[in-house]
Amino acid sequence: MSPSTKNLKAIAKQAKDDVNALLVSKLTKEQEEKVATIIENAVIKALLEGQHRAVDAALRMSENEEDTAHKIARKIRQKNDLLIANLTSLR
Repeated sequence: MSPSTKNLKAIAKQAKDDVNALLVSKLTKEQEEKVATIIENAVIKALLEGQHRAVDAALRMSENEEDTAHKIARKIRQKNDLLIANLTSLR
């Protein structure tokens, strides 16, 4: 598991634990798993949105920097794909 994947799982787990601590009745194990999945999906969507913005910013570079911009955008997309694959395999 990559450090990025571990960090996202830790963020999702902390959020789930925080939600559970607020409830009068604690979540069942099944509910905990469903809540964790919902939170993980939200974290992934937020992360991807941020990375899409980074790609867009890279692609708005001048013509002289276009090659570099495309390389940066490609690297960001590759990391996105790897992260999603890692997270999907953990389920």
